[in-house]
Amino acid sequence: MATTSLRQRMTEDLHIRNYSPRTVETYVREVASFAAHFGKSPAELGPEEVRSYQVHLVEERHVSWSRFNQAVCALRFVYGTTLQRENVVKAIPFGKREKKVPVVLSVDEVRRVLKAVVNEKQRAALLTIYAAGLRLSEAIGLVVSDIDSERMVVRIRQGKGRKDRFVPLSPTLLGELRRYWATHRPTGLLFPGAERSCPMHPTTIQKAFQQAKLRAHVEKPASVHTLRHSFATHLLEKGTDLRTIQVLLGHTCLSTTSVYLHVGVCAGQAGRGAPDLLSAVI
Repeated sequence: MATTSLRQRMTEDLHIRNYSPRTVETYVREVASFAAHFGKSPAELGPEEVRSYQVHLVEERHVSWSRFNQAVCALRFVYGTTLQRENVVKAIPFGKREKKVPVVLSVDEVRRVLKAVVNEKQRAALLTIYAAGLRLSEAIGLVVSDIDSERMVVRIRQGKGRKDRFVPLSPTLLGELRRYWATHRPTGLLFPGAERSCPMHPTTIQKAFQQAKLRAHVEKPASVHTLRHSFATHLLEKGTDLRTIQVLLGHTCLSTTSVYLHVGVCAGQAGRGAPDLLSAVI
């Protein structure tokens, strides 16, 4: 960003509104990119420059609509909140995102991929993501005490939207985590990185997943997040109702969860709760 004072004020504005650290980092980065494009502070720029930058993102950089809308959110925040220029905010349109059906792995493909993970800690993290339907950031943020074997739940602290939630702890996952704990003895973070006070880097897990996918000869364009999609879809296939899946995934709106209805589910099977999916892939 062109001026340190504006960056600082924007960061403070984000913090006092309790935005997550990841959102703060993203918004500041996006506004800094906008400022660098023109070599000026956003305070010196207006609607025409914003429009020109949006055209640049679409036609020259060919960014995804998700990435495009991140920039929109950041610019609307800095102009609407930090600079108090509502006239600029009104001139910053969102891009209409494409609606795509998520890639989903079959139970057999999940089994093959997880079996092909070589590193025990990385495998334990990926097992947890699939068995509990977690986001990657939620999994690497777990601490040992989040695994509650008395109540058989996993506590997810400050997930997306700064919300806590609990998800069922399957007996199979508990057994796997106990085996992992017996050899690695984590005391704070459940999946620490090389520096035990810091979690494993997301890229480490992504690389481990992609390498395992290659070894398992799974050709679908899947990522670690695909395990979360697969968790939801497999629950639906086993008759778990959509509302339960919404709660487990931590979705605010049922419409977000309804994307998984692309799987043909027999309505008469609904309402059975959340089965132990991991037992079918271990």
